[in-house]
Amino acid sequence: MELTQILVLAFVQGLTEFLPISSSAHLILAPSLMGWSDQGLGFDLAVHLGTLTAVVVYFRHDLRRLTADWFTSLATREHSGNSKLAWAIIWGTVPTGLIGLLFHDWIATELRSPRIIAVTTIVFGLLLGWAYLYRRGDRDEASIGLKVALIVGCAQALALIPGTSRSGITITAALILGLGPVAAARFSFLLAIPITALAVLLETMELASSGEPVAWSALALGSAIAAVTAFLCIHYFLAWLNRWGMMPYVIYRLALGGLLVATVW
Repeated sequence: MELTQILVLAFVQGLTEFLPISSSAHLILAPSLMGWSDQGLGFDLAVHLGTLTAVVVYFRHDLRRLTADWFTSLATREHSGNSKLAWAIIWGTVPTGLIGLLFHDWIATELRSPRIIAVTTIVFGLLLGWAYLYRRGDRDEASIGLKVALIVGCAQALALIPGTSRSGITITAALILGLGPVAAARFSFLLAIPITALAVLLETMELASSGEPVAWSALALGSAIAAVTAFLCIHYFLAWLNRWGMMPYVIYRLALGGLLVATVW
């Protein structure tokens, strides 16, 4: 890979992974628009590892409390502190993990079409806009129970379809279920940690069995850029959410989807 390709794709992954605009769509479209060959499994692994590092570092204090309270709840068989949220993250991961393991290969080969990306970008962008404008609740993430966690987890499974956006669809579902925008975003980001870790593990196993040559310097650079970009993206997205809301991302999705429709149809 050339340096320009590494820099652009790592920046795109870091910027779009946690914004509700679909990182998978941008990583599919960017090489196509730039005339680059596929970046390969190794690079995908590197940038996903970078974004995983970013979200873990950003929420490190929350994760420490969640882990401690989760173990306490196991010992006492009662909720303690943040244990309810910890269990919600676990239950919310189950639907995506199961569907991803069962249909990963089919999704990767059959659903990477620009036409599918165009449709999902527009449809789920409109749904996000509706959920934000007509939200009726302002609950925080600590209130999430089993039912809400499973529903948001099922919504997260839809993000396996390129163009949907994992953060976009989970924030949309959380808003519909009565969470406030910041709480919905925080839960979405925390929910990203186990599923991204599973994705990294799966990609590592595939890379190990593929015999693909590994350009370690390119992977390290891509991972670092994705990590820094994603960390800043999480910080400023949460900081500006109450000020700007979700509508800028809805408008962007509609513009991108419209451009894709005009291009691929």
